[in-house]
Amino acid sequence: MDYSIRAEMVASVHSVVVDAGAAVMVGDTLMILESMKMEIPVLSEFAGTVREISVVPGDVVQEGDILAILVRG
Repeated sequence: MDYSIRAEMVASVHSVVVDAGAAVMVGDTLMILESMKMEIPVLSEFAGTVREISVVPGDVVQEGDILAILVRG
């Protein structure tokens, strides 16, 4: 089953740490967002595979925007 990782706040994408197809574990950093001069890591909530990265560095995301899609398992 696919799960969407969504932005929790308005932020800019500072960096993307993983690529599509990468295997991730619970707590792995997927990307770093920046808001109000603070870096906020986006962490995987479960083990799985990155199906899609929906943003690139420099993008500005709104609360609820899809950042990545993971396949659990």
